[in-house]
Amino acid sequence: MAYTLILHVAGEDPIVGEVDEMLKPEDTLVILNNPRRRDGKDIHYLQSNVVQAIWPVVRINFIEVLPGEQEEQIIGFVRE
Repeated sequence: MAYTLILHVAGEDPIVGEVDEMLKPEDTLVILNNPRRRDGKDIHYLQSNVVQAIWPVVRINFIEVLPGEQEEQIIGFVRE
């Protein structure tokens, strides 16, 4: 199951991409598939045909995990 992440790299715009497995505490690298900006555009410092990029964890301020398809189908209580 792929997870969609938003990486907040130090000094850069946030980067969206997918990982095959959730990161573990001992990981030192983040391997991101299909890296792109939040608006879907290419990242200016990567070639346009790049499908996978690797970032060291020390350059990342924090990581957001976006909900998957299964989690989006959960219906919660809504009060109008």
